[in-house]
Amino acid sequence: MQHKRVSALLAAVLAGATMVIATGALAGIANTRHNLSNTNNVADSNNVTDTADVCVFCHTPHGADISQTDNPPLWNKRLLTGATYQTYAQMNSASIDGEIVAVGSISLACLSCHDGTQAMDNIINAPGSGGLLADGGGTNGRNFAWTGSPRVDAGGLGLLTGIANLGVDLRNDHPIGIEYCGGGFSGGGTGPCNDEDFRTPTRGAANSTLANSFWVDTPTVGTAGTRDKTDMALFTRTFTAGLGPSVECASCHDPHLEAGVSNGGLAGETFLRVSNAGSAVCLACHTK
Repeated sequence: MQHKRVSALLAAVLAGATMVIATGALAGIANTRHNLSNTNNVADSNNVTDTADVCVFCHTPHGADISQTDNPPLWNKRLLTGATYQTYAQMNSASIDGEIVAVGSISLACLSCHDGTQAMDNIINAPGSGGLLADGGGTNGRNFAWTGSPRVDAGGLGLLTGIANLGVDLRNDHPIGIEYCGGGFSGGGTGPCNDEDFRTPTRGAANSTLANSFWVDTPTVGTAGTRDKTDMALFTRTFTAGLGPSVECASCHDPHLEAGVSNGGLAGETFLRVSNAGSAVCLACHTK
C-alpha cells in the first residue's frame, strides 16, 4: 500500500511539475539530477538501481519529518538539527545589514543532502510495505546501489562530494537565513527596504493562510505582481524585529527545474530560477 501511495504522490507531483507556468516553461523533476531513481536518463548523473520512484528521495505522503518550526513539505529525510553550521554572519562583513538567524526553513531541507553529513538515500519512508525507519537508515542511508560516472558520492555510500557538498561551513556561500531588504522595511514595516541597495519585494497572498508572503519579481521574466517560478522566492521567518522575508537556498534555486529548459533564460542545469547571464540572478535583488 505504501508503494501505491508513493506512486500516486509521484504521479501527482510530476503532473504539477510539468504544468505550464505563467511564462510558458515546463519543469520536470524526472529530467534532472535530483531524480536519483533508476529512471534517470540525464547524462553523467548518479542514481540508484534499487527503485524507480522519483519523488521518494525528498518527499513522502506519510511519516515525514516535522521536527522543525518551518517544515519543508512532506520531507522524507532527517533534518539534522544537531549539525553545527558556520554561517556568513561569522565573516563580520561590513556589508551585512540584515540579521542572520540559525540555519532552518527550506534551506535545512536542501542541506539534508548538500551538507554531506548523511547519504542521499537516507529516506524515512522507503518504497514498498514496511519500509518506515525514523532515522532513514542513519548516516549511510538505505545502502542502495549507486551508479553513474563521474561519481558524486563517497565510497558508494551516497554521500555527496565535490562542489555539490557544501559542508557545514557555509561562510563561503551566499548568506541564508538573512533578513532581506537590509534588515527589513522602513516606515514600521510598510515602506521600502531599509537598504536602498535592495529591490523592494512584492507582498501578496501565497494561499489563504499565508497572506503576507514575499518575493522579488524578476525583471523581464514572469508577470509583475504575481508570484512566478522565475521570481526570487523569500521565506517568512522570525527575526528579532518580528516576522520578515528571509533569503534561503530556494530563493535562487528551483530543485524541480529540468536541465535545458529555456524560458526567458531559465537555467535548469544549475537549478537557477533564471539564467545568470548578465548576473540576472544577482541583479534581481541587488541594485548595483
